[in-house]
Amino acid sequence: MKTVLLPGGERVPALGQGTWMIGERRDQRAAEIAALRTGVELGMTLIDTAEMYGEGAAETLVSEALGPMRETLFLVSKAYPQNASRKRLPLACEASLKRLGTDRIDLYLLHWRGSVPLGETVEAMEALKRAGKIRHWGVSNLDTDDMEELVAVGGDACTTDQILYNLTRRGPEHDLLPWLQDHRMPIMAYSPVEQGRLLGHPALIDGAQRMDATPAQVALAWTMQQQGVIAIPKAGTVEHVRENRAAADLELPDAVIAALDAAFPRPRERRPLEML
Repeated sequence: MKTVLLPGGERVPALGQGTWMIGERRDQRAAEIAALRTGVELGMTLIDTAEMYGEGAAETLVSEALGPMRETLFLVSKAYPQNASRKRLPLACEASLKRLGTDRIDLYLLHWRGSVPLGETVEAMEALKRAGKIRHWGVSNLDTDDMEELVAVGGDACTTDQILYNLTRRGPEHDLLPWLQDHRMPIMAYSPVEQGRLLGHPALIDGAQRMDATPAQVALAWTMQQQGVIAIPKAGTVEHVRENRAAADLELPDAVIAALDAAFPRPRERRPLEML
């Protein structure tokens, strides 16, 4: 498994497992648990979740599926913006810890920016870190100007920015990706296959056929070949997680990359960061 270097020197898998919309249906629970366990066994030990996902249901499922494997995991969770204050962030963190069945979160993120000042969120995150409740902290869905403000108010210990990034969402390449790379902050790319919507594109199908792969694998491999990018696709079945895992071993030839760049050009002008 290829890895990405965090600012503090720790390495994490470049391919993790997302849990958005997991744990919400009882008839899918067994398959989702099997998928998460298989992914960890295959080296996809970075698990991304959030208190928002099913209002805690995803965190609970992660605990049920992976509790015995806790020491091998790098757990990521996210707090609602309204919970990002000095008073409420410790409470939100404790609730997530309880649902996850653990005593610490490896990486705790502000899910998106709200009305709480960034400086206050930084203070609350640092307090949780000193208390041993979290090991690292970061943000999600923050654009370049937000990141500049974050650093200006003392947030230079931010570990990552989790953003929407894939072949159809290349706007961050204008300034956000270069800014993060300059500050040695990796990005976590959520919805790296656009929730499956881009998989019928002829360029992806052609690239997949040329590489004896699937369109999803090519899309994931393209995302991970960018410097400092961690992809966190969701997989609800063992078959799907095995398909995702194989993408980490794909090396896209220059001709395929050029074809994808032509089919999915980045915007000519800067766009505000998009969200799902």
